[in-house]
Amino acid sequence: MQKTTSYSNPRTFNLIITSMLIALVFVATLLLNIKLPITANGGLVHLGTGMLFIISILFGPKKGAIAGAVGMGLFDLVSGWTLWAPFTFLTRGLQGYIVGKIAWSNGRNGSSTGFNLFAMIISIPFMIAGYYLCESVLFNSWIIPIASIPGDIVQNVIGIAVAIPAAIVLKKIPFFK
Repeated sequence: MQKTTSYSNPRTFNLIITSMLIALVFVATLLLNIKLPITANGGLVHLGTGMLFIISILFGPKKGAIAGAVGMGLFDLVSGWTLWAPFTFLTRGLQGYIVGKIAWSNGRNGSSTGFNLFAMIISIPFMIAGYYLCESVLFNSWIIPIASIPGDIVQNVIGIAVAIPAAIVLKKIPFFK
C-alpha cells in the first residue's frame, strides 16, 4: 500500500519547494567551485549553473529564476564576492527564467531534451552580457571584462554537461512528469 502525503495549503508546499531549490543552488555553487587563473577577474566555475539549469527544466521559469537569483546571490554574499551579489541576482535570475520559459513553452514542461538544450544555449549570451556590463561598471572599462568571457563559457558548458543527463533521468520520476 502506497502512502501519500497531502498538504492542506499549497502555498506552504510551494514555499518549501522554492526554499529547497534555493538551497540546492547555493550548496552546488558553494561546495564545488574553482577560481579560474585567467586574470584577476577570470571568473569562477561551479556546479551552481548546472543546478540552475536542472531546476529551470524541472520546475519552470519562476522557480528557476528565484532559485538562481537567490541561491547564487547568497553565495556571493557569504563567499567574498559581495560586490557581485546584486549583478548575480539579476543575471542568474534572468538566465533561470529564460531556460525555464523556453523549456516549458507550448506545454512541454521541460520534457524535450532538444528544447532544453536550446534553452540553455540561448540563455548563455544573456548571462555573459549581464556580467560583462557589471564588470564594465565595476572596472570602468569595456576591455577588462573580455577576459571573463572564456570562464563564463566554460562554466555554462559544464552546467549543460551536468544538466542534460540529470534532467533526462529526473524527468522519468513521476513527480516531475
